[in-house]
Amino acid sequence: MTDISRKALPDHSGSKNAADMTHVEQGPHQGQKVYTAGEPLENASSAMILVHGRGATAPSILELSGAFPIAGMIYLAPQAMGNTWYPFSFLAARHQNEPGISSGLAAIKDVIDRVVDAGIPLDRVVLAGFSQGACLASEYVARHPARYGGLLVFSGGLIGPQDAPLSFKGDLKMTPVFLGCSDTDFHIPLERVEESARVFEEMGALVTKKIYPGMGHTIIQDEVDEARRILNDLTRSQPV
Repeated sequence: MTDISRKALPDHSGSKNAADMTHVEQGPHQGQKVYTAGEPLENASSAMILVHGRGATAPSILELSGAFPIAGMIYLAPQAMGNTWYPFSFLAARHQNEPGISSGLAAIKDVIDRVVDAGIPLDRVVLAGFSQGACLASEYVARHPARYGGLLVFSGGLIGPQDAPLSFKGDLKMTPVFLGCSDTDFHIPLERVEESARVFEEMGALVTKKIYPGMGHTIIQDEVDEARRILNDLTRSQPV
């Protein structure tokens, strides 16, 4: 496991939503380490960006890469300042979670720009996250619509208050999206998972949503298996 520094690079994503993130020159998460595993970036043909949850670390979420052993893939995990991307619930008023949200989205963008600059196209880049990291990854994809290799949302959903409509524009061009969550997750209301799935479908993603009775706030084997199906499709489309 290694870490790489980050630098500002041009935006390689598609059209952005009007409610896009504020430009962050130096937010709380800028300048943090990005840990890597798998193929060296200069040799990689695909990439997975793993976003950790509240109170966790980049090295801890990077351990999930062992469940997805894909030849030629680099796994990258940005670290949040203080192990938390934003201070309050993802359902809180957005201003209460700034500058954390904008800075976290910028951290993801930094990693994606580095990967694309190294020659890996967006349709071979998979974003994955658990809990707070799943919310941030979801928000990034919705705000930066394009054809990605995939989005894996483990116990998370789009960010915003429950009384505010989720509205995004753009085409995800059949990006495969998996959302998995418990029906009784005390952090993630079932309604937000359902709403997030609907938004991604309306944006043109191929959505698989699975709700697990009594699962709790964790990742189970069936979710790993669903994620592997998306990654296996990516492997079958491996350039030669």
